[in-house]
Amino acid sequence: MSRRVSLPGADELFRSTKVDESDEPGQESPPAEIAPRVEDDAAAAAKPASSGRVRHDEKITVYVTADELIRLEHTRLRLRSEHRLAVDRGRIVREAIHLALEGVETDGEASPLVQRLREQ
Repeated sequence: MSRRVSLPGADELFRSTKVDESDEPGQESPPAEIAPRVEDDAAAAAKPASSGRVRHDEKITVYVTADELIRLEHTRLRLRSEHRLAVDRGRIVREAIHLALEGVETDGEASPLVQRLREQ
């Protein structure tokens, strides 16, 4: 009996992570999107929803100050402890972006984002 360990090949280690219809059954699929609650279908069609918990194909880099990062982490911990929401910092940032963009679309000049950017 051999004591040699069997290791995966390079094709298994460096396989594509994109989900394809031709993938073998039994492979893990990405988590399903969690749809927000909406009062009616017409409102859902009019407003784009935040991406929520899905696999994201695009990436941006955002630089923040140490204070902003600490505030973001404190907010994450507060959401977990006070509101029982276990979310990561990326999810918080995506939701904040969604709210800011939605505010510009609905409120225009009166949106908080436009007002704060005018102050700077």
